[in-house]
Formats: sequence, structure tokens, C-alpha cells
Amino acid sequence: MADAREHVLTGTRGTVAVREWPRERPRYVALMVHGYGEHVGRYDEVAGVLLAQGAAVFGPDHMGHGRSAGERVLVEDFEDVVTDVHAVADLARSAHPDAPVALIGHSMGGLISARYAQRYGDELAALVLSGPVIGDWELPRRLLALDEIPDTPISPAALSRDPAVGAAYAADPLVWHGPMKRPTVEAFARTLETVAKGGDVGRLPLLWLHGDDDRLVPLAGSRVGVEQLSGGNLTERIYPGARHEVFHETNKAEVFADLTRSLDGVLTD
Repeated sequence: MADAREHVLTGTRGTVAVREWPRERPRYVALMVHGYGEHVGRYDEVAGVLLAQGAAVFGPDHMGHGRSAGERVLVEDFEDVVTDVHAVADLARSAHPDAPVALIGHSMGGLISARYAQRYGDELAALVLSGPVIGDWELPRRLLALDEIPDTPISPAALSRDPAVGAAYAADPLVWHGPMKRPTVEAFARTLETVAKGGDVGRLPLLWLHGDDDRLVPLAGSRVGVEQLSGGNLTERIYPGARHEVFHETNKAEVFADLTRSLDGVLTD
């Protein structure tokens, strides 16, 4: 595991726990933006790959997630989460003012990162979206049509073909294993619409990573959103048979190679 240090920031709705995987004089800063119900500590292996490439890595636990404050998995406005991630970027820039910044968002973190790029894209050198909740994601519509949101937590088997990934997820006390909350689902629906109407990210390099057997965030729905968001500088990598968490998949070495190759291309342009 990569060495890490912890920070605590004052966020929009309480304290935000931030993990830093430090590196002196980094080539670039990578901001990791985690998904729904989880925490940034699950990205230690990804951080190690990025460290080896020359990055310093930072990532928050979002409000209501991991070690950050707030009612569990309650997000009433994703604009606040974007603002919190920007505070993490400010922390990183204060340590490494001359380093370019790459934003890497997974799942819900992809939605947050897409909106971040619409608001602060001129501060970014690259945007990476992994299994992003973007475009035509039908789950919020389906849940909001019900009188009561059912207690059907994410199936660990949907994350990866590697059963160890699902077992670790199921046993992780910092992961939320309960039902989604209506205000959060409503916020998802609003932010999907906001991003769809928010315009593209211009020439910002965008790397899209997705498993073609992703049953949590289906590929076809995300494609709609990615194509709307891209300003034409898009690279996509679709992995046959891979499920939702491509960074934790059985072919993760291939995924990491695609990630680092893409970032190298951006950083040397």
C-alpha cells in the first residue's frame, strides 16, 4: 500500500476528510473522486500506480461518506460536493503550485468530475471518467417513481469479476450498505440534467474508461453523456466483460496502462 497522510478541511456542510499520497516535486497532481457509498481509501492501488508515474495524489471522502461529516450518503446538492473537491484542489495547488492537475472520477465521482470540469475546466490538464454516472442513467427515474425507496444495497458481485473485491467491499465498515436516500436520488436527477445542459469541456483531454458488462451504470447511457461533455478531445477504452469498477477488475493492469499512457500523452504535449 502507498504511504498516505490525512488532512481535514472545512467543507460546505461540515468537515471533509482528505487523503494525500505525497510525492516531492511531482510531474502532476491527480485528484481522485470516489463513487457513491464508498470512500477514497479504496483507491490506494490506483494511487500507487499514479505515484510511480510521478504524481502526487489527493482525494476527499465526500460529505456523508467515509470519514467525512454528515448523515451517511445524504447529498442534497452535488454543487456543494464539487465545491468541496475544488477546496481539495486548492490544497494540492498550495503544495505544488506549478504542477498540472488531472481529475479522475469514478461512478458518482464521474458525475461530480464532469460538473467540476464545466465549472473549473480551465484549471485542469486532463479529465478521466471511469464508469461515470452521466447521460441517460435511468435508476433515479425508477426510484423516484416509487412511494418508498427499497432497501436494495449495491451487490458486491456487480463491482468486479474478482470475488475478493466484492468480499472486501462487503466487509468494509466505511462503505454504506443500506438503501439510497430520496434527497440524494433527487440530487442525482437534478445534476444529470445540469451536466447535460452545462455544455462541453472544450479541448480538455477526456479519457473515458468503462466495462461493457457494467450493470450498475450501463455503458450505453453513459455514452450519451460523455459524447455531450466531450469537446472533441476524447479517448475511450471499453473493456469486454468488465463490470463497474475497472480499477479493481481482473484486467486492471490493462486499465492502469491505458490510464498512465493517456496521462503521459497529455503531460508531454
